[in-house]
This record gives sequence, C-alpha cells and structure tokens, in this order.
Amino acid sequence: MGKIIELPESLSNKIAAGEVVERPASVIKELIENSIDANSTWIKVELKEAGLRSIKVIDNGDGINNEDAPKAFGRHATSKISNEQDLFRVHSLGFRGEALASIASVSQLTLRTSTGESAGAEIIIHGGSLVEHNKHTKRKGTEIVVENLFFNTPARLKYLKTVHTELGHLTDVINRMALSHPDIRFECEHNKKKIFFTPGDGQLLHAVQQIYGNHIAKNMLEVNTSSLDYKVKGYIGKPEITRSNRNYISLIVNGRFVKNYMINKAILDGYHTFLPIGRYPIIALQIEMDPYLVDVNVHPAKTEVRFSKEKELFDVIKQAVYEVLHHERLIPSGTKKDKPKSEQTKLDFTSATKKENEFIPAHSKSVTKPVFKETASVVREEVKEEGAIHQETPINTSDLESIEYEPEINEEKVSEPTSEERMPFLSPIGQLHGTYILAQNEKGLYMIDQHAAQERIKYELYKKKLGNPIKEVQELSIPLTFEFTQQEVITIEENQEQFEKVGLFLEHFGDNSFLVRSYPSWFPNGEEESIIRDMVEELINGKIIDLEKIREEAAILMSCKRSIKANHYLNHQEMSYLIDELRTCHDPFTCPHGRPIVVHFSEYELQKMFKRIM
Repeated sequence: MGKIIELPESLSNKIAAGEVVERPASVIKELIENSIDANSTWIKVELKEAGLRSIKVIDNGDGINNEDAPKAFGRHATSKISNEQDLFRVHSLGFRGEALASIASVSQLTLRTSTGESAGAEIIIHGGSLVEHNKHTKRKGTEIVVENLFFNTPARLKYLKTVHTELGHLTDVINRMALSHPDIRFECEHNKKKIFFTPGDGQLLHAVQQIYGNHIAKNMLEVNTSSLDYKVKGYIGKPEITRSNRNYISLIVNGRFVKNYMINKAILDGYHTFLPIGRYPIIALQIEMDPYLVDVNVHPAKTEVRFSKEKELFDVIKQAVYEVLHHERLIPSGTKKDKPKSEQTKLDFTSATKKENEFIPAHSKSVTKPVFKETASVVREEVKEEGAIHQETPINTSDLESIEYEPEINEEKVSEPTSEERMPFLSPIGQLHGTYILAQNEKGLYMIDQHAAQERIKYELYKKKLGNPIKEVQELSIPLTFEFTQQEVITIEENQEQFEKVGLFLEHFGDNSFLVRSYPSWFPNGEEESIIRDMVEELINGKIIDLEKIREEAAILMSCKRSIKANHYLNHQEMSYLIDELRTCHDPFTCPHGRPIVVHFSEYELQKMFKRIM
C-alpha cells in the first residue's frame, strides 16, 4: 500500500487556517476586507473578551444571495478573480478564497446575508461542517459572527495572549483599516462599550485624529506628490513627535495596508538627521499605482508586497518627505505637557478659517484647517501592546493646520524658504548653566543647545568638504595590520578594485592578514580601523561600498568631537556669532543625531505660566 495520501478537506482547511488565522486579529482583518470589497460604507465590529468569545462584523455592503452563500465557504472559492491574468491586476483586498473556509474550520460561525433584492441566507457552520442553511429575510448587507475561536484546536489556544494583548492587536487592525479607507465609517465595541469610531467622510486627517488624537493630528504635515507611475499622499509627523518603534508607520498601497522595508527606509532617509537615533515618526501614507506594478500574492496574510519599479517609488517617497520637512519651521514648543492616558473628549468635524499670525511657507498654495469642536462624547482606551498602533488620547484644541505643497521631484529644484522664514532672527540675552543660550524676538523666548547648534554648523561644513574630497592619501610610517576571517579575505581579494577607487590599498600579508600602508586623508583620526571594517562588511552583505554613507558618518563624528561642550561659558559676542552661523544652516533645527537645537516659548505661553492670562 502506498504511503502518500490526499488529506481530507477538513484537515487541509485547518492547516490553511494556521497560515491565515493566527489570532482574533487575523479574523477581523479577513472579515473587514470582505466587507470593504463588498462596497460597504459602514462597518461595525462587536467584540467579546477581545474576540476570544465572539467576533461580530456587520456591514451595509452588497451581500450574497441565498444560492451562493454555501459556496463562499468552499476551499479557494472567490468572486474576486476568475483566471490567471487576474492575479496580475488585483483590485480587491481578498482574492485567494481561503479566509472564510479557514475561519469556519476552527470556530463556530454564523453568516446572515442578503443582496436586498431577494431572500437572504443564514449559514451555520461548526468546525468546518455545515449545520444549517436557511432562508433569511434581512436588510442589504452581511453579518458574520465567529464564536469560540480555536475550540477544536486547543493547541492553538495556548499560544494566545491575555485579553488586553489580543485587544491591542485587534484595535491595531481596525485602526489601519480605518486609515486605509477613510471614506468608510468604522465603529468598534468591546464588551458592549464603544471604543472607536471614524466619521467616514473621506478625510484621512480625520481618521488620524480619531486614532492618535488632536495633539498628533495638529502636528502632522501633508504630503501630496506624484510621478509617472505613482501618486503619494497622506501625512507625516513633525520630528518632535516620535515613537520608539516603526509600528506607527502606516503604508497603504491601493487601499491595502502593507509592510515594506524599502518604503520605510525611504521615509527615514527623507527625515535624515531630523530624527534622534532609535526614534521613528508617525506616518499615514496612501500610495496609488497600476496593479500591474505590485505583486500582492507573496504572503498568505497579504501584508507583504513586491514592487516592480522599487527604485522609482523609493526616490518619490524620499523626495516627498524631504521637501515637506524642508519647507517647515520645525522649532518645538517648550511647554508641551504629558496628556492623561484616557479621558472623555467631545469631537466634531467642521471646517475653519485660517489662523492668524501662523508661519506659512512662502511657496505654499493654500491653507485649509479642519477644527475639532466639542459635540459627541468618546471614551478612549490606550493599548500598550508592542506591535499595535497605540490609540492616543486627544486633547481639546483649535485650528488644525494642513498645508498643500507643490510636488517638486528633483532636490536641485526645491524652492527653499529663506533663513528668515525657517529660522527667525534672534537676539541673545544670556546663558543658562554654560549650556543653553537664551535668546528672544517679538515671538517670545528661545532656548538654544549650544553644543547641538555647533554640531549642526560643523556637520554641514564637514559634509560639504567630504562630499567632494581632495583625492589625497595619508601615508603611514607604520602600516596598520588587520586580521580577517576566511570569508572576509575572499571578499577583499574579489573587490580590490572597489577599495582602490576610494583610495584604500589592502596588501595581503600571509594567511588572513592584511597591511594598510595608506588611506584617504579624510578618514577621522582614530576611526580608520572601524571604517575599513565597515567597508568590508558592506561588501560581504552584497552591497557596493557606500561612500556617501561613510562620509556622512565621518562628518557626524568630526562635528561632535570638535564642537563646544556643555558647561562652556560664552560671551555676548560669541553667542551672537553662533546664532548667526546657525541661521545659515540648511537644517538649523536638529543636530546630526536628530536632537532638537531650538525650543520656543511663545509670549502667550509665558503669560499663561505666570497667570497674566487665564
């Protein structure tokens, strides 16, 4: 008797569920995607015990007729594609036809659906087996209830986390769906308590506000640019608003939330030195392209995608982020207060007129500012699970700014604001603890970190010099000796030409040893060995030697070592000179490590602190 058998459908569905249905959040993702594909304009999610007891998704979409309802639970049954060519122009979110079959195989599921034109259907399935199929009169749309998830696969249950953790993953999925489709009204209840909703008015910034709160939304900058193949629009957070991980970067490609290392890198490269080390921005970017340019069929959960013109998209996004940041005055306020973790806030979405006396870049076209006023009570819960979008508490505010930018593509053509627009004129009035320069103008008080300021000044100076360095070589009286692994030796011998192009000559000295008798004169003193080893490591990883990156790091290192330190007292003339030098910088707001240089206290904030106004 042969050893190879064909697995029964019930078992193969459970195996597929292991890829598609990892936790309650996976169920929510698949069900909401189906609702979106059904042209729903309203989607409501009701959860019990973070979905471990029950998940209910209700929509007002197209629905399914009575005849087709049982077919929806067949393996690889779908209405989204019909032939192989459809895989290369996928417009829908779901197309594999695995989700409902997989979910039904590990739960007790009830489906009630109707197209609104004829009798609807009620389908009850337990563990993949059809229990009932009845006609059902129902409004147009679909309601799916998934209960007792993993009841017949107890091994999967033990890997689930606490209710709090699972709720964090659930709200993360719903939040990203809301950002992906701001034209759909989302509602979410947990244990009959409303925890989230969006207005569904098509405004991405309103969805951002509902998820992150007014304070974050007020500090978002609009991105709107395009190329021949791509359209990129959305919002990026000011550098003063950062988080400790990348989970707050939401990328939406043709309406689908995705994860992509290349796009993340393009965004971070656009921020460049505006971000502190280990800090990441809050981002919501919508990217539109021809479906032929993206492959969404590379991962069962469909969150990882592959682009056919990756380099072009990288350049478009990096350029878009760069341009927006370089047309803003990025001086943070010094009076920000920590917001409470949860509070009741009343919100309304209306339009407002332009706030007076606000800094507006000279090149901007128009300003529209939605305002959130008090009308409806919303209770917010902050979820602190790693890997989820944390829903932050909004605060009462007014005049939320959104600026439209001219979509410039080439960096050489960027119309930079003048120094007067980006960095204001300041008059020094003193120094605090030999570390901070105190300065003023008609807008209020400014504190300047003198070390960070000079780091920025020297960094831009060294970066310019090292950008096109004189091809001089430093000859060594005593050569440097290096010991490499066998893999590194092979890499060095295969890439001698690359080393010689940058002015570095490695001479084989027997076994795994190499001598370096000279190196480029721009190498910082004491850092020669680490730079050479970094070059070898780049080659081992299959990359060419990135001279721009190496020079960048060298400029940062040299600027840090040669800048004035804390507890160094300056006279009035020295402070004035430092401020004037800072104003000539291309990016005068952060040091090369991304720390802020200038903090502003407005006259209003000062008067409020001293109770001159209430």
